[in-house]
Amino acid sequence: QVQVQESGPGLVKASQTLSLTCTVSGGSITTSYYRWSWIRQPPGKGLEWMGVIRYDGSTAYSPSLKSRTSISRDNAKNTVYLQMNSLKPEDTAVYYCAARRPGQNDYDYWGQGTQVTVSS
Repeated sequence: QVQVQESGPGLVKASQTLSLTCTVSGGSITTSYYRWSWIRQPPGKGLEWMGVIRYDGSTAYSPSLKSRTSISRDNAKNTVYLQMNSLKPEDTAVYYCAARRPGQNDYDYWGQGTQVTVSS
């Protein structure tokens, strides 16, 4: 059974860089052409898709976040990373790591999320 676990600093200051880790167990992050996305949910708002890393290692980002966001992975560690720079208080959110196959609308795997609070 695939399990997904996000981790990160919890509290960061505005203008700093956020680094989050998504550790996957019970299955390889490169299996079955899964695409691993980062998704966030600010308090009182809906889910916001941030970006994805595909099976072949290529990436795509939300246009609104592209200039500040980078997603990478370490296949040997079965881990996906999110880096976001120039943080703002409005980046405060619960950050999720999730995976789905090409053509699917729903995600097969989700982590429990990690809270990130950006202080001004």
